[in-house]
Amino acid sequence: MMLRSTTLPSLTRLTTAMACCVSLSSCAEGVLVPKGSVGAQEKQLLLEALIPMLVVITPIIALTLWFAWWFRASNARATYRPRWEYSGAIEFSIWMIPLLVILFLGSLAWVGAHQLDPYRPLESKRRPLVVQVVAMDWRWLFIYPEQGIASVNELAMPIDTPVSFKLTSATVMNSFFIPSLGGQVYAMPGMQTQLQLQANESGNYRGLSAQFSGDGFSDMHFQVLATDTAGFAAWVQQVKSEATRLDATSYDRLAAEHKVGGVAYFFPVSDTLFDHAIDHATKRAESMPAASVGASAATLVSAQSDH
Repeated sequence: MMLRSTTLPSLTRLTTAMACCVSLSSCAEGVLVPKGSVGAQEKQLLLEALIPMLVVITPIIALTLWFAWWFRASNARATYRPRWEYSGAIEFSIWMIPLLVILFLGSLAWVGAHQLDPYRPLESKRRPLVVQVVAMDWRWLFIYPEQGIASVNELAMPIDTPVSFKLTSATVMNSFFIPSLGGQVYAMPGMQTQLQLQANESGNYRGLSAQFSGDGFSDMHFQVLATDTAGFAAWVQQVKSEATRLDATSYDRLAAEHKVGGVAYFFPVSDTLFDHAIDHATKRAESMPAASVGASAATLVSAQSDH
């Protein structure tokens, strides 16, 4: 009975592990299944860095297991050399091979980091689509200045067209990430960062926040709609027909709502709204120390009055 009771949980765990492996193998989205040119380059860079490391670590693991088996106490054929202390070939190998690998990986990282610079425009015959991104608590606001529209938690882009993102945050530091398209960049209040991406295949992809930002962080997702040029034009017209106006005043009200929200559309949108978002976050940060000092002073006066 004891053997049966210990065997069943083991079989259950094994079955669960196999089911998880099968489900993971069927995933069709993520960093290893890129749907854009930037993601494909990042995957190639990852594999190029992984292969040399496997070339080094795989023989080490194999030799470790072989040494443990060969030099076991019961093996009389193993030569015991208690006075052995140096081998030039071994010394050369353990220094030169890691050195060459480090030089290769360093040069690979240097070249790849410059080729995949998020500020570097993508080479394309098509004009880039400009999208201004504002990270809020806990939503994403996407502003299309050339189309005069904006959306919350929904990002649309035409395929085979570079998209130039300009990012900032309305509250705390956040991280903008679309695993299927590659790239990840931080959005910071009072500052502007950039990211260049491109979708090469039509589909609906998942975007998310990769930086913890409070209670609603786990629900801070957005949908990416990659479609052809006609589909993107139809989406723009849909936004214009269903949207409400977004100016500086309505933006301030939207940024002050610290909650998880669904998809929303805005039209028309103020031409200077993104600049206002950066200035608004800067003024908010400047007012917080003063408010903190005032609260501390009030607490001190209250404590003195109690005594």
